Amino acid sequence: MGTTQNHSDPIQLEALAQVRDLLDEAGAAGEPEPAAMTLATADAAGRISARIVLLKAVDERGFVFYTNYESAKAEQLAAHSQAALCFLWKSLRHVVQVRVEGAVAKAGAGEADAYFATRPRESRIGAWASKQSQTLPDRAELDARIAEVEARYANVEVPRPPFWGGYRLVPDMIELWFGQRARLHDRVRYERGADGWRKSLLYP
Repeated sequence: MGTTQNHSDPIQLEALAQVRDLLDEAGAAGEPEPAAMTLATADAAGRISARIVLLKAVDERGFVFYTNYESAKAEQLAAHSQAALCFLWKSLRHVVQVRVEGAVAKAGAGEADAYFATRPRESRIGAWASKQSQTLPDRAELDARIAEVEARYANVEVPRPPFWGGYRLVPDMIELWFGQRARLHDRVRYERGADGWRKSLLYP
């Protein structure tokens, strides 16, 4: 998918360190869900969809989130592997926004297993019971599916479903947006090119 990159590039590492620091700062500032981010994807015809998902890990390899591999977003990622993320922290400074773009690939099974094991039991059961993005005739059907999964895994650990796992967005662009007076915002862009990462300022 063209995700090869130099993980030791100092400009890339600076960008990721900035994002991690802002995540920590947003949490300390009282942001109710600092890991919430908009994920934008496109289907094969170019129709774009966006929704809020939760960031579960960020490091030199990229930004990780989890979902049902049979969901609408998964179908779109299979058809078009490029995606974009956007964080907005209203409690931080004068409002801070972070935009990320890049290619997306599935995270490893072992990584997904390790994360799934940390989820509350109810959430693990829900992952099995939900046919994410498919039409639900009524709530009773979902309740029945939950009851069936609870019975199937009574008194035992709930394993990760084979249709549920992680995705990693490998960034080729990270932009930090810091709100300023008179809409003269500070914008810092980190972007990967053929010769490595570069940093630049943008007009607001």
